[in-house]
Amino acid sequence: MSPSAITVIESLQSSTVSIEDYFDEAKSSPLEHNNGVINSPKQLIRAALKKRVESIDHDICEAGEEDTFFVADLGEVYRQHMRWKKNLPRVKPFYAVKCNPDPQVLRLLAELGTGFDCASKTEIEQILKMDVHPSRIIYAQPCKTNSYVRYAAAQGVKQMTFDNTDELHKIKKFFPDAELFLRISTDDSASLCRLSLKFGAAMDTTQELLTFAKELGLNVVGVSFHVGSGASDPMAFWQAVRDARTVFDQAHERGFDMQTLDVGGGFVGVTFEAMASVLGQALDEFMPSNINIIGEPGRYYVASAFTLASHVIARRTIQQPGSLGKSYMLYLNDGLYGNFSSIMFDHQNPIAKVLRASESCYLDTEAVNDSADGIEYSIWGPTCDGIDQISKSIRFDHVLDVGDWLYFEEMGAYTKCSATRFNGFSDSHEVIYVASEQGAKALLGMN
Repeated sequence: MSPSAITVIESLQSSTVSIEDYFDEAKSSPLEHNNGVINSPKQLIRAALKKRVESIDHDICEAGEEDTFFVADLGEVYRQHMRWKKNLPRVKPFYAVKCNPDPQVLRLLAELGTGFDCASKTEIEQILKMDVHPSRIIYAQPCKTNSYVRYAAAQGVKQMTFDNTDELHKIKKFFPDAELFLRISTDDSASLCRLSLKFGAAMDTTQELLTFAKELGLNVVGVSFHVGSGASDPMAFWQAVRDARTVFDQAHERGFDMQTLDVGGGFVGVTFEAMASVLGQALDEFMPSNINIIGEPGRYYVASAFTLASHVIARRTIQQPGSLGKSYMLYLNDGLYGNFSSIMFDHQNPIAKVLRASESCYLDTEAVNDSADGIEYSIWGPTCDGIDQISKSIRFDHVLDVGDWLYFEEMGAYTKCSATRFNGFSDSHEVIYVASEQGAKALLGMN
């Protein structure tokens, strides 16, 4: 069983070895469920999915009761935090709220002592309402609304980013006491979502910006960068840290005392150790130990923590001309304008798995069959837009029909936060919370 929350927090503060011991144990130890049955985190999620689906009678339920829903394992968020502390002990995470502003995720991360990367007044307000101190927030938006800057000033949220002279004029007018981070451009060509196309000062402009900030009497305290959301090239971090070192030296020449480097986000679970290794080496080489390092992970924390279940609301049979075979079009009650917006905006490819194939038959993930021998389906969302397609072609062993359920793993990043109400469908769906780690339970007071 995992250590208590108090023990874990003490180990985080005192010893990297303790964190490593905990993380290695957490990966190999089974989960002890409340009823004494030993389950894995995946089994705990499946049990929650099954219980929720079994509670729905499609013949008599009220409209909306059979809507899509999430199961969120807060224990996974907890484990990702342990993993971060093990591999990047020098970097304090400031969670990117935009990725998934789920209140329980934010509450857990607040209890774990993380900071928060906010990009709007609403996000700042949400974090402050949890009694998080303003010093744990960075307003990481280089191009801010005037009134939002005034709001940040009124709330004492001093840390914020900039990348152009117009923004410096704005900050001088509305928040001259702000603690500024100069955001520099990076090579993000190997990322899922490129951000340097929109934000970041080119390296040949940084001296001019620092000089102007000095003339305005503003306080530039650090450098920030972002190698792109879902980055895949570890060397992008190396180059960015090296460039940041150059800007630190330029700032020193102009009388600034920079103390913090913000290494941004871009971390994903599957490549995290490789990324962290290169980043750690770059920090050791270019940033002295007295420099504070923060980061802005988003999808890293939540992508694998959320599983989505969606209901088959309609089916259409496709008979190919001159062929004895047939395929099916399945229509779900969720799609690209809902929680699958990540397909369009985040370049994701959610893979459907069968949760229920009949009123009584629940299938394991192994029931999904990608071979040519299976039954072919295309999967569509509920709107009237022809682009609302989740899967062009996927094969299952079983015939699926109206009333069956599919589920999708890795649905925690840029999903429900960017859902819309297009065509009159809801953008708000139930989240069922489970916790496969005792430490997460203790911090949140869960049974």
